Amino acid sequence: MIKSRRLKCTVAAGLLVLLMALKCQSQSLWNLANENKGLLKISTLFTAQNVRDLLSTDEGINKAIDWCKKTGVTHVFIETYRDRYTAERKVLEHAKSGFKAEGFEVSGCVTTTRIGKISTGWKAISCYTNKDTQNQLQEIFEYTASIFDEIMIDDFLFTDCKCDECIKARGDKSWADYRCELMMRMSRERILDPARAVNPDVKIIIKYPQWYDDFHNRGYEVLRETADYDKIWVGTETRDYDNKRWGRKVQYEAYYIMRWLGEIGGSKTGGGWFDPYGTTENTYVEQARQTVLADAREMLLFCYGSLLRNTGPANVEKLRREIPGLFKLAGLVRNKAIKGILAPKPPNSDANGEQYVFDFVGMLGLPLVPAAKIRSDAKAAFFSVHALKDPKFADKLKKMLDAGKPVLLTDGLAKRLKNISRDDENLTILKVSGNPHNLLKLTRKELEPIRTKLLAPFGIRFDAPNKVALYLIGDNCLIVENFNDEPIDVSMEFSKPVKARKTLVLPPEGNVEFSCDHRKLKFNRITPRTLVAVEY
Repeated sequence: MIKSRRLKCTVAAGLLVLLMALKCQSQSLWNLANENKGLLKISTLFTAQNVRDLLSTDEGINKAIDWCKKTGVTHVFIETYRDRYTAERKVLEHAKSGFKAEGFEVSGCVTTTRIGKISTGWKAISCYTNKDTQNQLQEIFEYTASIFDEIMIDDFLFTDCKCDECIKARGDKSWADYRCELMMRMSRERILDPARAVNPDVKIIIKYPQWYDDFHNRGYEVLRETADYDKIWVGTETRDYDNKRWGRKVQYEAYYIMRWLGEIGGSKTGGGWFDPYGTTENTYVEQARQTVLADAREMLLFCYGSLLRNTGPANVEKLRREIPGLFKLAGLVRNKAIKGILAPKPPNSDANGEQYVFDFVGMLGLPLVPAAKIRSDAKAAFFSVHALKDPKFADKLKKMLDAGKPVLLTDGLAKRLKNISRDDENLTILKVSGNPHNLLKLTRKELEPIRTKLLAPFGIRFDAPNKVALYLIGDNCLIVENFNDEPIDVSMEFSKPVKARKTLVLPPEGNVEFSCDHRKLKFNRITPRTLVAVEY
């Protein structure tokens, strides 16, 4: 009996210690997040359905607050509308008050799905030519602005409708031109002006999806919409490449689009938004790393309800372990210019068979500098068929080649250019063959001459397998990330002597044998799916 009592006491004491340790861990991450939110803020979203199902009671709100604190979330977005459901005002206001009382920043959100008349295309999308749709859109934003001073618009503010109304209204315009003009008008007349009339203090954020090559075709006009809205956010969702539903995305896409839209948005650029769909733990946290590497000020974990089920809990646990390192990573990149190969995608440019080619080129160990404009003063450049959007491209290309600057062209672009000599020693043709996924098959040996030529102006050589990314941050930081599922060796050589030290490895349990000898850096046995930062 005495032994039994002692055993029970011991178990109880152990459980108490474990609970206290977990509470301390949660509290320490919450404290750390608050200390670092000026550098990198972590946020999450409660969909309108989450509000109804998970925030309608004090118990639900308290559980959500506890989860947020354990995850380092200091900013929450509470949604009013999604998929023909509008959350009740009293529930929204009670949840808002509950989070504010616990020290959270609170903003609103609207997801513009299934409003009014449904599109002839994607059934989650609306026909905005229709007046009833327009009226309902306005009512939703007037309602939301009466509750929140900041509103995020999830990335469904577009249309692909080809109904009779749309065909008649389009006239002789292209679908891209008609939809861009239509959605610009919706933004100004049905969202921004009405919301500001209800709440003069309201700030409205447009969040762009990750599918940047189709923006203009569905009505996203990134230059004018970015000018009109108070802030922009970026979809940085990538997936397991082999996932049957969500796959065929590579990790570098999150970095490219965040940097590309960041250049367009400037100080208006807020954060990156990613989700757990089609991911496992490694690809989930790689979204976070790419978002932070791209200098996002905030990362949003979509969404609370989804992160409680399926792969969500395991993904979040891995992310929690990486959060201290992500704050350090944010410090390494914040406000530092990136160096590398100019990789411009002019807004509203068509891919013509080279969809998202930039994402795949970034996986080849070529440090890209995403840009919206083509500049001939770059030290090196990569151009795809998107460049043809610039009417002065041919002149800019000639100027670069005449100046002896290395240029990488896709074979698709090279075929479309006249008066270009393929024998120019400064020119390299990249064989894409209308399918950028082919680039992932290039061998280390095949990549070596491409990297050597393109990186020469920066005084470095880089040797690594495929699916290893290189980032040149500021004047004294470089980052290597291994996206492979096996350990790899990487070497770098500088034209001048350097003294370098390893400053960060993610995940925390990742490993690399690093050495620096005069001009040479060696990264031996970089563990799978591992990021290494070096300062020199």
